[in-house]
Amino acid sequence: MLSVENLTLHYGASQILHGVSLTARPGAVTAVMGTNGVGKTSLLKAIAGRHPYSGGHITLDGAVLDHLSAAQAARAGIGYVPQGREVFPLLTVTENLETGFACLPKSEHRIPSRIYDLFPVLDQMKDRRGGDLSGGQQQQLAIARALIAKPRVLLLDEPTEGIQPNIIKQIGEVIGLLRDEGEIAIVLVEQYFDFAYGLADDLVVLNRGEVRLSEPAAMVERDRLLREVSI
Repeated sequence: MLSVENLTLHYGASQILHGVSLTARPGAVTAVMGTNGVGKTSLLKAIAGRHPYSGGHITLDGAVLDHLSAAQAARAGIGYVPQGREVFPLLTVTENLETGFACLPKSEHRIPSRIYDLFPVLDQMKDRRGGDLSGGQQQQLAIARALIAKPRVLLLDEPTEGIQPNIIKQIGEVIGLLRDEGEIAIVLVEQYFDFAYGLADDLVVLNRGEVRLSEPAAMVERDRLLREVSI
């Protein structure tokens, strides 16, 4: 289980997160929701070692992960798919996937067939450069690259942003499959309300850097959640 306790984070003199706490369980999707600018991406960056935080604790299965670098967090089992995907445009699809090997022993430096089972288009385009893929294909590549490292936690930041509906459906199916396998804790930051609500097992709503709601999704009616995320 991923546990975030009383996390505070600043950008210069501005405090972005005010004592944010959440847990993410293996085999569950924890959806973090809220309007733009409430600290959702900052929260994921802190967990992934992409941005320092000023207070609080992060643990995974009881092991303290406080103030790790991005590389250390990845090796500890944190997979991160950032907003904007960060695909290497001049590397091929295969080479982009191989960048995930950095977290693995040499004996495991191979692309599992399962990656192509989840994302068949990547098998078809393995020799194409990342920059030549569509936005939806790049998003699939970014998720697949994170999975190469065999994460215990998968952080997804706006995976549907700017993507055509048929690819959104495919990505939702993959997230659902990963959740049902029960091995990965998934934290989903998402503005597409119905996508997030449809996948969520647990809900966390942020407002001005604070947790406004934290409940099992089954306990939160759609209309109530819509009001909470619209404030």
